Amino acid sequence: MTYYLQLLATLFNYWYICENDYLVEEKTMATIKDVSKLAGVSVATVSRYLNKNGYVSKEAGETIAEVIEKLNYRPNNIARSLAGMKTATIGLMVPDILNPFFPELARSIEDAANEYGYTVMLCNTDNDSMKEQKYIDTLLQKQVDGIIISSYTIKPEHLSSLQKQSIPVVLMDNVFSSDSVVSLTVENLRGGELAVEHLLTQGCSKIAHICGPSTITSSRERTAGYENVSRGTDWFTPSLIGYSDFTVKGGYSTMNELLALHPDLDGVFASNDLMAAGALKALQEAGRNVPRDVKVVGFDGIGLEMMNPQLSTIAQPISELGKTAMDSLIGLIRNESGILTNQVFPVTLILKQSTMTEK
Repeated sequence: MTYYLQLLATLFNYWYICENDYLVEEKTMATIKDVSKLAGVSVATVSRYLNKNGYVSKEAGETIAEVIEKLNYRPNNIARSLAGMKTATIGLMVPDILNPFFPELARSIEDAANEYGYTVMLCNTDNDSMKEQKYIDTLLQKQVDGIIISSYTIKPEHLSSLQKQSIPVVLMDNVFSSDSVVSLTVENLRGGELAVEHLLTQGCSKIAHICGPSTITSSRERTAGYENVSRGTDWFTPSLIGYSDFTVKGGYSTMNELLALHPDLDGVFASNDLMAAGALKALQEAGRNVPRDVKVVGFDGIGLEMMNPQLSTIAQPISELGKTAMDSLIGLIRNESGILTNQVFPVTLILKQSTMTEK
């Protein structure tokens, strides 16, 4: 009998939470029903307004907003999740928060999430697959509504596992052809071609390439773009390609290695802006003037305004990528149709001092 009394008490508490839209807060706190009553609209209309899901007229929306402010109403996400609704949180996994590209990306995702009434849990994986799996387990325990993953080490089985648990996922800067995961990438191959073509038009006659890890799809594609243009010239040799790790330190050391092999090189395309920054430092220490002696192009388009000279780069549309990632994830969470599985964004050549010799 005690067991049934406890079960009955639990069910009653659950019903009470759902009805009053709070968990352990004071009884005087406004509820969704209070907002509905004072605004003169249904609870469903208030719910659509709060979740930005479904039609709410402009007049009703303005009235609801005024009432929410007047009552200082705050929906309790814990109570809503207990009632079988969403937690209004998402996970964002990035490989290296010290790379300025990812804070910019995270900011755009967070701005878009805020528009939907969602909060973002940021996870920095350090390119560590074990740490990545640990974060996935933690996000599942936190009952996030979905996950945006920008990762160089994520494996298809990780994504399959999330899909089996009905966790919406958006993958950035990576593609797995065997999985029906929404993926956002940029024209990496075309970006590599643009970089080399620009260096050639600026008079370069021997162009080196600092590529990122060969295990990374975007890195391989950027190198393929370099090779597409370079292999048709009389100066190309495979030893003009140096391998690095997407860091400033890596770009610095690889640039020194390339200079030792090819002291007559006069152009450099680095697969990201951080490696390009390291290459600039190595060139300057070697007494090479940039851009008079050697011209340098990076990739990403991150904010490096303090560099001297400022860096020419192949820019990714970072803000658009972040917003689209969040829009796509919300669409998956709401089971909307028509979400593109594989979206590819254009890149843009941004010209700065590192390739433009003064006349």
